Amino acid sequence: MENKFYSLSATSLQGKEISMDSLKGKTVLIVNTASKCGLTPQFEGLEALNQKYKDKGLVILGFPCNQFANQEPGDEKSISEGCVLNYGVTFQMFSKVDVNGDSAHPLFKYLKKELPGWLGGKVKWNFTKFLVDASGKPVKRFAPTTKPEEIEKYLQKLLN
Repeated sequence: MENKFYSLSATSLQGKEISMDSLKGKTVLIVNTASKCGLTPQFEGLEALNQKYKDKGLVILGFPCNQFANQEPGDEKSISEGCVLNYGVTFQMFSKVDVNGDSAHPLFKYLKKELPGWLGGKVKWNFTKFLVDASGKPVKRFAPTTKPEEIEKYLQKLLN
């Protein structure tokens, strides 16, 4: 049976439709981000993971979201500039999405269904992270406060 993860797609910050199907065989870390959040410095840790593991099969996908205390008010251009200028982000960023509610992006609806977490299937806050293995199976969910470096041990298992 075809994995549902690979049937989903999302629009990049540059306006390009990217299919998750293009990530087959990769370990994927999906993060809902915000540029005006107390956790925003996690971009640095995420980029460090990206640099360290991108050649070993890791892909990080960032999804800006403005559903938590209006911490991502900007448009695509300001989001892009903030990520790149402030944190040197080179991993793929997407256009702004909702992660909760009826208007939640299908990718987040799927991830929350597979890995419901403590809030009954809701994303608690910015920088909630979902780890998807190389076969497209969501395997672990991390709290917003989990630092990217704490995820490294899980990545090492999946990437080896």
